[in-house]
Amino acid sequence: MGSGRILVAQGGGPTAVINQSLVGVALEARRFRDVTRVYGALHGVRGIVDENFVDLTQETSHNLELVAATPSSALGSTRDKPDANYCAEIFNVLRAHEIEHFFYIGGNDSSDTVRIVSEQAQAAGYPLRAIHIPKTIDNDLVGSDHTPGYPSAARFVAQAFAGANLDNAALPGVYVGVVMGRHAGFLTAAAALGKKFPDDGPHLIYLPERVFSLEAFLADVKATYERHGRCVIAVSEGIHDAGGAPIATLLADSVERDAHGNVQLSGTGALADLLCDEIKAKLGIKRVRGDTFGYLQRSFIGCVSDVDQREAREVGEKAVQYAFWGDRDGSVAIRRTGFYSADYALLPLSDVAGRTRVMEDEFIAPSGTDVTDAFRLYLRPLLGAGMPDAFRLRCARVEKILRP
Repeated sequence: MGSGRILVAQGGGPTAVINQSLVGVALEARRFRDVTRVYGALHGVRGIVDENFVDLTQETSHNLELVAATPSSALGSTRDKPDANYCAEIFNVLRAHEIEHFFYIGGNDSSDTVRIVSEQAQAAGYPLRAIHIPKTIDNDLVGSDHTPGYPSAARFVAQAFAGANLDNAALPGVYVGVVMGRHAGFLTAAAALGKKFPDDGPHLIYLPERVFSLEAFLADVKATYERHGRCVIAVSEGIHDAGGAPIATLLADSVERDAHGNVQLSGTGALADLLCDEIKAKLGIKRVRGDTFGYLQRSFIGCVSDVDQREAREVGEKAVQYAFWGDRDGSVAIRRTGFYSADYALLPLSDVAGRTRVMEDEFIAPSGTDVTDAFRLYLRPLLGAGMPDAFRLRCARVEKILRP
């Protein structure tokens, strides 16, 4: 008989539905007779190392359900990127507290953390079951059709660009919206789902899966502006040149870097401003505006996909079932079945850990500035029910008298 203690933590960027996965673990674990305590670590792996735990067993089911429907990370998160030594500290804490089931909700780095901790437990002969629960708005986990958090963020992006397009149509000019996505363009591509009429924006979409040329960009903007009298552009923060250098670093005089040495892309509006400056200077268009969506798309309350909520809950529940009924560690993956329904699988941690998925070629139009119908069919069912539509006046013209 084991200790009956399990631990769950959340890592990386918050999402609109990550708490559904947390609550899925907590409530499903209560169904198992062998579970005596469900602990939560505050602020991810940092909370594990510092032994900052809370007892989720004492939370009422009602309050857990309220938390589940609330965006962001209820336990807090961290940007710590554990190496082998860090993971050894994690394992030492788990063993000291006699925790025999470890669930970590997160993206690529989180899956790698689970892999290392799992390997260390096996080497030490300690009976630890380690399960990675998927989460990332970037949608870049290998082996999954999509990841919890992405559909809700995509819903926000699609609606935000639908609104930006309406604004731009009323007061024509050029609008540039920069969306999160360092290596994968799934979230930026979601802007295309905000279109209703053929001449709606975004008219141009730029993804990190394709090389970005400033000269070609300016030519595209000029041609679109001449055709429509306006231009709405969706740009991924991770666009780069042929050498892989982020465009933000090429246009800016100085750039910020995060703790891991990566160029700071999400926490600054520099790229939008720089592209707008180029359009004004090179094309002579006066009305040019830019926005950086930044953190808005991650935990925007009131703009959550019901499909995303349901699946985020289920991956948490399935993680517990795999942990207690399975015989191996792993990463929970969502598999698409039918036109749209979902099934779940447990993948080997080595198949997921530290790897990055990018948009498939079939999802990107040959022009490199749009998505295909295959992508629209892929994303639409994930956005959930009640997506709003924008309509137009039919504009029956009145004959002119003074200026025929």
